[in-house]
Amino acid sequence: MDLPRHHTIREGDLRICNPFTPRKLATLGQVIKLRAGDTLLDLASGRGEMLCTWSRDHGVSGTGVDISTVSTDVARLRATEFGVADKVEFLHGDAGEFVAETPVDVAACIGATGIGGGVPGTVRLLERSLRPGGMLLVGEPFWRREPPDQETIEACHAERRDDWRDLTGLVTVFHELGWDLVEMVLADGDGWDRYAAAHWLNIRRWLDANPDDELAPAFREELTTDPLSYVRYRRNFLGWGVFALLKR
Repeated sequence: MDLPRHHTIREGDLRICNPFTPRKLATLGQVIKLRAGDTLLDLASGRGEMLCTWSRDHGVSGTGVDISTVSTDVARLRATEFGVADKVEFLHGDAGEFVAETPVDVAACIGATGIGGGVPGTVRLLERSLRPGGMLLVGEPFWRREPPDQETIEACHAERRDDWRDLTGLVTVFHELGWDLVEMVLADGDGWDRYAAAHWLNIRRWLDANPDDELAPAFREELTTDPLSYVRYRRNFLGWGVFALLKR
């Protein structure tokens, strides 16, 4: 049980594997008013940057769960680097099957709602680990503009227009599920640029070092096509944000 090798190569040394900058991540921790001693569960925790930085800066403790062995190992090293290894743990496993033994103050899934089959299923999964009155954090893409054609939809990593909602539709879903939206922090153009362009440099450096690898032709094609696809489509049509929810 692991992520495919091409995913790890593409992410390279990225610390935050979504369009958030460190400043945005710090803003999120501030605006949801984390308190020392709060407990947090992060499903599909990636490289652990959110849990590690918030433990360092706010005194929270918690658990991250991710299917990637590489990301889990990197997260553990980061916890040691930040001096919070006694407050946070990172588990390798299927986040879509994980429920905390002890209910937590904050349950999060940032940019990986596929673990629950979409937003509704992920909200229900997170709620199973949440104490009464606790907060959910859900990170999800949304349409910034209506996609005009199928080419745009596919360039934004969707198969159908309805794979993503617009911002109004996403907030409506939260309300229909019985949750109040109480905060949100949205990615901006700089965050998208840093995330997308970092992939291109990682791919190019890897190609230079591994020209005969079996993955090289596919990565060569991606490096040729993805920058244009990004500036033409994703940067203009796709938004992304983290939404803080309290049960109504």
